[in-house]
Amino acid sequence: MDIQDSAAASAVAAARRSTVQFSGRGAEFFGIWIVNILLTIVTLGIYSAWAKVRTTQYFYGHTKVDGHSFRYLATPIQILKGRIIAVAVFALISVLSTFSPFFGLMAALAFLIALPWILVQGMKFSLRMTSYRNVRFGFHGTYGSACIYYLLLPILSVFTLYLAMPWALKKLDQFIFSNISFGGKQLEVSTRTSTYYKAALTSFAVAVGLGIVCGIAAAVAGFAMPEPEAGFSMALFLLYVAFFGIFMLAGAVYTAMIRNHLLNSTLLPQTAELHSNLEAVDLVWVTTTNMLLVLFTLGLAYPWTKVRMTALLAAATEVTVYPAMDNLTDPLQQNSSVFAEQAADLFDVDLSLT
Repeated sequence: MDIQDSAAASAVAAARRSTVQFSGRGAEFFGIWIVNILLTIVTLGIYSAWAKVRTTQYFYGHTKVDGHSFRYLATPIQILKGRIIAVAVFALISVLSTFSPFFGLMAALAFLIALPWILVQGMKFSLRMTSYRNVRFGFHGTYGSACIYYLLLPILSVFTLYLAMPWALKKLDQFIFSNISFGGKQLEVSTRTSTYYKAALTSFAVAVGLGIVCGIAAAVAGFAMPEPEAGFSMALFLLYVAFFGIFMLAGAVYTAMIRNHLLNSTLLPQTAELHSNLEAVDLVWVTTTNMLLVLFTLGLAYPWTKVRMTALLAAATEVTVYPAMDNLTDPLQQNSSVFAEQAADLFDVDLSLT
């Protein structure tokens, strides 16, 4: 065994594998959340920038990997400036569109063209404001690549009757994760197209199978009613309820399979490896009970639901840390746009790494 192989073997032996720890509590976060809501209302939305920073810092600070927590470095003023600019720009477009439908059409086209830039710049800002062990993350995706993976491939998949959509989603995930860096090193992703098709077919089979079962059950319940009209209404109601349950279950199956495959296929060279063992049954249970909690408490249980979901994902995630992690430094990060991130927030197109 030569020196290089010996060093590699020693690094593997010294690697530390641990589950991601999340120590947040629903009651604790409720105090932060309710204050954020009230102050945002009182200040006519201005405090929302402080609310976002407080919320993100709470969840980052209570998430630990290998004994170290994450930090969110953005300041409320940074968020507020970008948010004011974003709201002002899109409010102006909205007002001018009411006077000229043609301008509205051009504005919509311009937004579509700008959307990849907004997403890329938002990712750059969000990751640059995230640190672990005093080392910041980074994102190196380009506008041209984002146009391909966010716009071109999904549009082209329509012409294949969506048969190419799993492949397009795989390429999109690869684009996002392979452009994330930490300590000057970029993540390496080795996902397989076959796994995406397997996840899509499995979730489709689950949806079809449950749809048939629920359809038969609804028909039987409808025929059991003494009056035909009441039976028909009952059948429609049951199908309506079943639709959401089927959609949730099939979505959970797909999400769990893809998350596990994506994280298990991602590593930071010679520094860290990701692992995921999320069970679809657990995801369905937490998602369903969270929805019921929010519904029956008129939204007051939201802090508990957010903590529960975060805890589930953390418990299903493991990280193998190699000794090289201890020697990483924080290189000069790329510039990014706060405005772009807030524009993404405004139009509900934020990116999610989980």
